[in-house]
This record gives sequence, structure tokens and C-alpha cells, in this order.
Amino acid sequence: MFKLADRVSRIDASGIRRIFDLARSMKDPINLSIGQPDFAVPDPVKDAAVAAIRDNRNSYTPTQGIAELNEQLRAEEERFTGRSYAADELLITSGVSGGLFLALLALIDEGCEVVIPDPYFVMYKHLVALFGGVPVYLDTYDDGFGIDPHKLEALLTDKTRLVLLNSPCNPTGRILDKATLEGIAAVCRKRGVPVLSDEIYRSFAYEPMTPMAAVYEHTVTLGGHSKAFGMTGWRLGFASGPRELIQAMAKVQQYSFVCAPSIAQYAALACPQVDMSAHIDAYRAKRDLMAGILSQRFELGAPDGAFYLYVKAPDGFTGDTFVEHAIKNNILIIPGSVFSERDSHFRICYTVADDILRTGAERLCDLADLAD
Repeated sequence: MFKLADRVSRIDASGIRRIFDLARSMKDPINLSIGQPDFAVPDPVKDAAVAAIRDNRNSYTPTQGIAELNEQLRAEEERFTGRSYAADELLITSGVSGGLFLALLALIDEGCEVVIPDPYFVMYKHLVALFGGVPVYLDTYDDGFGIDPHKLEALLTDKTRLVLLNSPCNPTGRILDKATLEGIAAVCRKRGVPVLSDEIYRSFAYEPMTPMAAVYEHTVTLGGHSKAFGMTGWRLGFASGPRELIQAMAKVQQYSFVCAPSIAQYAALACPQVDMSAHIDAYRAKRDLMAGILSQRFELGAPDGAFYLYVKAPDGFTGDTFVEHAIKNNILIIPGSVFSERDSHFRICYTVADDILRTGAERLCDLADLAD
């Protein structure tokens, strides 16, 4: 017989994956659950991947990533944040999830606390727990899913090792404004606490966005190509930030992922050639379509960016029970309890055709009306 490690019992199977499994058993559902773009990888990026394969660039790369992509990403980060980065202050990772894994493993000891704004991306609390850390939740519901720096400061203790931010946020779509980020920076600077800023959705910012690294020097930024270029399965991301932490993450990567996929790295060199603005504009229009319909019947979080709406369940329902009600009527949405310690909301992803979005939104409104 074998015995599983205790750490495995600290995490649960993804609630999102359970919904995806359910979708496979349903006949032609209105699927508003899948959090990935519906557009194809651009042809120049595909062509670059094919060329890399044919040119036999199929072997391991340096753990830090290929020099050409490292240089390209550092230039992009300098333009976006106003900060310059040396080559050893940026690490190419196996997706943003891989970067999150490396950062937490490099920072978290047993019993360390990580402050996580609630709602949060589903992976955050589970990885913190897996590595022996303690998630400490900053409830943002009463602040419109923004962050009150005073409430944040009240949660910081001598055990706090990290504050974990996500802007634009999955699931709420909220973008933290510059004044809020400066307030967070002041609190964390006083306490000597670093910030991990997950900015994978920064390309889908429909309102002005300030990166955390622009206001706080002790920020490790996670970003990547998967959302902006439809490359979710290619597993390519990056981490930039203080040299000591980036090099610790690189050391961990040597003994885990080894390197990000070589083909994806070479393909990403073609990404700056591609104008994705039409896709971004289309998603902004999808947001407006869905928010316009749903706001007539539901309370919505501020959909500043990403491609999600975080919707309060109608009176008489929890988030979970309304999702069950929707699934019985062939509509797939994600319960907010997957992303939160509360059970009051549900998440919609609007990366599908407009006619499906319109039908789905109208049916959800009908379901809410019938429940009254």
C-alpha cells in the first residue's frame, strides 16, 4: 500500500473542472463558463512555431529563457511600467500558472501567511496551502471589489510573507486604479512585504490600467501570451521583478519545469508583429452587450477588464443554487464559491459568439424573473 503526502489533502479538485466535465455530458448547452479566448492563434505566430520546429529548435532552452525573448519582454515591461529590468530580473515561465508556482515555492515557508483579496482566482489559495502557507482573505465585496489599504494593513502580521493581487481580476473584471495601488504600496513598503501582481489579463483592460510595478519596487509581475494571443495551451508566461526573487524562481525552475516550451518561446518572437486591437475591441463590445442586458435584472461587479462578469445571484438563491438552476435549464456558468469564501455570486465568461451571449443573458434574466 502507499500513502499520499499530507499536502495533497490540503487542496480540492477544481470546481471549474467539474463544470467542464458536466458540459461534456450536456447537449448543446449555452456555455458561458470557459475562461479562454475564442479567437485562433494569429497566423504569424503559428508560422513562427512551425519554422522553429523545422529549424530543429526543439531542445531544452536555458532555464531563464531564450535571450531574444528575454530582451523583447524586458523592453515591453519597460514601456509598460516605466522601470528597467536587467536580463536576470526576468524569467520566462511555463505559463502564468508556472510562474505562480515558482514564486510561491520560492517565498512561502510552513505557516507563512499570504494575503489574498476575495474574490480570487481559484488556484491562489490552493497553491498557498499546498506549499504549507496560510491564505488570509481580504474581503472586497463591500468595496466594489476594490481594495481598501487600511483593511489590508489590518491583516498584515509578522507572519505575512506576500500580498497576492490580480488586476484585471478573474473573476470580477475589476482593475485596481493607481491611487489604490499607491495605497497598497505604502502599506507593504512600511511592512517590508512584497507584492505578487498577476497581470495576465492586462491586454484586456477596457479602462486605464497602472501596473503594480510602476508604483512599488518590491513587485514581482506575472504576465504571458496565453490570453492576449489565444495561446492558452502553449504554456508561456514570464515573471519580472527583484533579482533575488527572480533568481530563486529560476533555481526552482531548474528542478521542476526545466524551461518553458522551446517552440512557444520562439513563436512568441512574432507576437509584436500582430495587431490584436480588433479582438480587444470585440471583447469590449461583448462586455457591453452582456452588462447591458444583465444589469436590468442582476447586480454586477465593475467589468473594467478581462472577459468575465461577476454577478450577484437573485434573491432567494445562493450562487451555488442559482448555478444549479441555470444548469437544469441548459446554461453553464461558474458558481462564485469557486472563487470566494462567500456563496453569493456566479461568474460568466463572454468569450463566445454574440448571438449565444444575447440568448444566454436573456435566459438568465428569465430564470431570475421566474424565481420571484
